[in-house]
Amino acid sequence: MTNTRLMHTVGSQALEWLHAHRDGFRLEPDVDPEVGFLERFKPIGELALICSVLFREGVAGSRQAQLARQLLDHAWRNTLDGGQMLVRGQRIEPISPIPFEVYLPFKELGYSHPAFEQIFRLNQRLESFAAREMPPVRRLGLSAFQRRCGLEPRPPEAEVIGRTWLGRTPEPWTVEGHTAYDITHTVFHLTDWGKHPDDIPPPLADYLATWLPAWLDDWLDLERWDLLGELLVVDACLPRPTLDERAWEGFAAAQQADGAMPAVRTIPEGDPEELFDLVYHPTLVAAFASVMATSRALTQLTHTTS
Repeated sequence: MTNTRLMHTVGSQALEWLHAHRDGFRLEPDVDPEVGFLERFKPIGELALICSVLFREGVAGSRQAQLARQLLDHAWRNTLDGGQMLVRGQRIEPISPIPFEVYLPFKELGYSHPAFEQIFRLNQRLESFAAREMPPVRRLGLSAFQRRCGLEPRPPEAEVIGRTWLGRTPEPWTVEGHTAYDITHTVFHLTDWGKHPDDIPPPLADYLATWLPAWLDDWLDLERWDLLGELLVVDACLPRPTLDERAWEGFAAAQQADGAMPAVRTIPEGDPEELFDLVYHPTLVAAFASVMATSRALTQLTHTTS
């Protein structure tokens, strides 16, 4: 089994980098309308999700927990202006699901903005919201978020799973970058970001257990660290995770001394803001993978010694 200290260290270093670069989680209120005001909300929502997993799994040290809470407070109070920027975003794009998806993990962690809740609950009753066209994995995620918020999933998750790439279990050797991300996010949504591994339908769990080792080898050899990190999370989300030693050692070796994780091969040089946009996601994924794998490794160790 992979060294638990190694997996834990990857996450603690990633959080140190994210905290040091927290001002990179920024919005652009005066952005060109053709670009879209909501484009920069995605990193904030991902940050809240990963921090919620860290608190849920309970394997972070006191330093990690402190950094995560400070990151959330900074994002909510400074970047989102206490939720007011979510109100602005929803008014600019009334049927966009992005403000709702960003808000939910904050709400689950104790942050709230009653006026925004009124807006998104009203918007989600519109037929336009349910009719908005999106890829099946995106629709699955939105339905899962609606369920978690106590809303009626439109459509129910069970109706969407079979439309996803993973749900159809096609030829595994056809997986490429975009498809691989569809696979990982389908697993994240099915398990509520690793909370319920047994919610993966058994045929899909068997399919993943069979082919995941080959996918891990492929992306490790290609040095695609962002995608490898997401696949390591998928492994930890399975009912019987492998915690692949070779993949974890390669992943940890790719991490920079300051905690940043490159997306592909090595981190390029460039403007600090542009560099943040290239590095924040693989570094968040590193924290996510670390927490999930460390939690599963400790669980396995407990079962072995009991």
